[in-house]
Amino acid sequence: QVQLVESGGGLVQAGESLRLSCRVSGRTFRTYAMGWFRQAPGKEREFVGTITWNDGDTQYADSVKGRFTISRDNAKDTGYLQMDSLKPEDTGLYICAAGLTSDGGMDTWGKGTQVTVSP
Repeated sequence: QVQLVESGGGLVQAGESLRLSCRVSGRTFRTYAMGWFRQAPGKEREFVGTITWNDGDTQYADSVKGRFTISRDNAKDTGYLQMDSLKPEDTGLYICAAGLTSDGGMDTWGKGTQVTVSP
């Protein structure tokens, strides 16, 4: 089974930066894409961004565009979410997901790492 484990969350002040990691482990043929999502208390899961594993092509939600950068290290089976200029509204549980097929869907999800941004 494929497993995803996020790390790097923490408590920061507004304007600071944080880098999250998502490592993919277990048996899999290939990772086609990785997505990042977040969920704030009392709210539904929100799309943050995605990256294609081969080309490194990224997409971002408008709310994070220009502040967040998604990257990946294929050799390490690890994706990264660099978050700059953090805002209190960025607070949430950040969850990564792996797309294991070429259809663009996310197949396996991590449990998340908490990011809290104080004003």
